Amino acid sequence: MNNDTQQASLAATTDREAVIRVRGLRTQFGTQVVHEGLNLDVWRGEVLGIVGGSGTGKSVLLRTIVGLNKPAAGEIEVLGVDVLNGPEDDRRRIERHWGVAFQDGALFSSLTVLQNVMAPLREHTGLSEKLMESLGALKISLVGLPQLSCGKFPSELSGGMRKRAALARALALDPEIVFLDEPTAGLDPIGAAAYDELIGELQQALGLTVFMVTHDLDSLYAICDRVAVLAEKRVLVEGPIEDMTKVDHPWVQEYFTGPRARAAQQKGQNR
Repeated sequence: MNNDTQQASLAATTDREAVIRVRGLRTQFGTQVVHEGLNLDVWRGEVLGIVGGSGTGKSVLLRTIVGLNKPAAGEIEVLGVDVLNGPEDDRRRIERHWGVAFQDGALFSSLTVLQNVMAPLREHTGLSEKLMESLGALKISLVGLPQLSCGKFPSELSGGMRKRAALARALALDPEIVFLDEPTAGLDPIGAAAYDELIGELQQALGLTVFMVTHDLDSLYAICDRVAVLAEKRVLVEGPIEDMTKVDHPWVQEYFTGPRARAAQQKGQNR
């Protein structure tokens, strides 16, 4: 799909509300260009899976949207706010409307689980300590962790529990958008399936928009409404996962029609 075709596709879907809008994004580190002319819309209420080969900049794209990387060029709007060039006050305000769960949680090692979940509340609200503790405990319960985990440190948790604790922290401010970076990486199949189910339930119950970087085919088939494939420094193609098998591109064909893809598709249909 060339840029003209992609723009036409975006224009054809203007009846939907784009909560994230990326245009002409160029990101680079020194002389290495990761993205060039990347365009992407994320629609309200969807679960969008971001996939691509190693080095295509999936996590870089996520980190750029949330402001952890500054691009060389392009435009990024989140909930109608220009997060690159808009006023700082608008940027700070919009940060309250998203939550991020990084790979392996990225929890503060010196804080307990409850203190980690309270951190966004402490930074962005003027709530009392008692109320923050109550809200933090509620979020911890919401992601399926026992209340006993509130007083534990990240080093005392299993990998799956750390991921759930990170998700609780991402939900602390009742965000509209949740960014997940390889949420099932390192989990066994049972744990990964349980996490997928949790994300699906929370998305439905809370009306979330989910931006999920993943390589997990099971997750794509289980909970994603659309998939965006990064290749050749841009979004090569985007659409429902069932459309990916029709894309005439070597990596896309190999990824979505191979034996693992067929097994994941069958598993998704059986859920």
